[in-house]
Amino acid sequence: MEQETKKLKKSVQIRLRKEAEKERKEAMAGELGEAKSILRNIPTPPRKMRLVADLVRGRGVFEALNVLRFEPKVGARKMEEALKTAIANWEIKNDKLEIGDADLYIKEVFVDGGRMLKRLRPAPQGRGHRIRKRSNHITLVIDSRIQSDSGSEQGIEIVDK
Repeated sequence: MEQETKKLKKSVQIRLRKEAEKERKEAMAGELGEAKSILRNIPTPPRKMRLVADLVRGRGVFEALNVLRFEPKVGARKMEEALKTAIANWEIKNDKLEIGDADLYIKEVFVDGGRMLKRLRPAPQGRGHRIRKRSNHITLVIDSRIQSDSGSEQGIEIVDK
């Protein structure tokens, strides 16, 4: 009783938190879940990369890979790389499951602005114009349609009148 009311040392709290997190991860292992991939500081303007992101948003993973492979836009190669990384992360997370059975799709994809390199370009009459070389960050999340579909069907009741 006295021990429960007594405050635990910070190191003990951290250890208990890590053990609880490890148990939670073990309990979640093997369940279908989402996987994430982040690529940072890609030297392409975010506006151009968002055009590529719009092409694949909501599509199936294999369909998106085919679209990106033959897309001539600059950011398609990097988006394909991010998608392959997300697939690899999903495989690691769900090592007992097959990708074909899971019916993976791109749940979220968004492009944020990254760091900006600022340069000066000579202009008339001794002036200098600032050139902004933009970069971006891609965040891509894939998930399984099987899990999301089965979860939504459980709450639906069909009533015949």
